[in-house]
Amino acid sequence: MSSCAPLPLSPFQRLGRLIAGVEPGLSPIDVSVGEPRHAVPDFVGPVLSAALADFVRYPPIKGTPAFRAAVAGWAERRFDLPGGTIDRDDGVLPLNGSREGLFHATLTAVRLAGDSKSQRPAILLPNPFYAVYAAAAEAAGAEPVLVAASRDDGFLPRFEDLPADLLARTVAAFHASPANPQGAVADLGRLEGLVRLAREHGFLLFSDECYSEIWRGRAPDGVLNAAFGISGDFSGIVAFNSLSKRSNLAGARCGFAIGDPVFLKAWAALRNVTAPQVPMPIQAVAVAALADEQHVAENRRLYDLKYAAAQEILGDRFPDLVPPGGFFLWLDVGRWGGGEVVTARLWKDRGVKVVPGGYLSANGADGVNPGADFIRIAMVESLETSREALSRLSEVLS
Repeated sequence: MSSCAPLPLSPFQRLGRLIAGVEPGLSPIDVSVGEPRHAVPDFVGPVLSAALADFVRYPPIKGTPAFRAAVAGWAERRFDLPGGTIDRDDGVLPLNGSREGLFHATLTAVRLAGDSKSQRPAILLPNPFYAVYAAAAEAAGAEPVLVAASRDDGFLPRFEDLPADLLARTVAAFHASPANPQGAVADLGRLEGLVRLAREHGFLLFSDECYSEIWRGRAPDGVLNAAFGISGDFSGIVAFNSLSKRSNLAGARCGFAIGDPVFLKAWAALRNVTAPQVPMPIQAVAVAALADEQHVAENRRLYDLKYAAAQEILGDRFPDLVPPGGFFLWLDVGRWGGGEVVTARLWKDRGVKVVPGGYLSANGADGVNPGADFIRIAMVESLETSREALSRLSEVLS
C-alpha cells in the first residue's frame, strides 16, 4: 500500500516517447490499445437510422425510460436478480462511456462526503490501475492510495488488509473484475467481502465491470448480486459497465452506472449541470444491444480462438497464459529484461506495439512497480493478425 504523488496518467503517451524515432522492424501491428476490432452488430445501423430525428433534442441526463429499463432488465437477467429489483427511476444512469462516469462519480463522492471524514479523504486504487482512477482522485482533492494486485493475491487488491485509520477516511474504492490488465476475476465470496468492508467503514465501492461479458468458462459474478445477496439492496455500491467491450461499440461512448439509488440520485443532480448527456439515438442502440446476447456470445467465441492460438504459440513459456476474463495477455517478461526492454525490442525488431506493464502501474511504498516485469497485449485484432503478432513476440523471446 502506498500514497502516490502526481502520477503519469497516459500509458500511451509514455509508450510513444519510448519508441519515438524508432522505425518498426516489420510492418506494424498495434496491439497496445484495448479497442475491440470485431464487427459492429448488424442491428446498429437500422436502429440509428430509425432514431435519427432525436439527434435534434437534448437528452435527459437520467436517460430515457426505455434506456433505464433496458439496463436494469439486462443486469437483473445477467446477475440472476429478481425482476424489478433495480430502481428504474434512480438506480440507473447513462454515461458517456464508463471512463467519464468513473471520473465524475469520484468528484461526487468526495463532494458528498464533505466534512464527514476528519482527515484528507482517501481513494483506494488497485495497482496496476486504469489511469482514470488516479486522475479522478487527484482532481477531487483526495489522496490516491495504491494497493498492489500481485500474483500472490490472484492479481486482486486486498483492501481488507489496510489500516483501520486509512479505511476510516476512505471515501471510495475502485475495484475491477475482470481486472484490467491482468484478467483476474473476483469470486462471489471476495466481492461480498468488499461490500461488507465498504459498508462497515462508510465508503463507496465503485466496481468497474466493463469486461464482465468477455470471459472463459463461467460468467463472472458482479457487485450487484454480491450486495443483493447480503442485504437485498445496493446501498454503498455502484457497478460501471458499457457497450464498448460487450458490443464492440467503443466509439458510441455509451456506458451506464447501476446501484445505490441514493448516491445515483445525488450524482444525477450534479451531472445535470456538469456532465454530457448520451444522445437518444445512442440510447436506442443500447436498448437493442442489451436485448441481444447472440453478438456477445460470438465475441467470446472469437476471443477464445485467439487465446487458443496464444496457448499454442506461447504456452510453453507462460504456464498461466490465459486469464479467466477480459481480452488481454499479461505476460511476465522479467527474465528477458522486463516490460520496457521487451516493448522497445519488439517494436524495433518485429514492429509489434505493446504496452509495458510498468506504464499501467506505479511504484509502491517499497519502491517496487508491480507491473515493471510485464507487458500487456490486447487480443483485439483478427485471428490471423493476432497469430502473426504472437509469433513475432515468440521470435523475440527466443
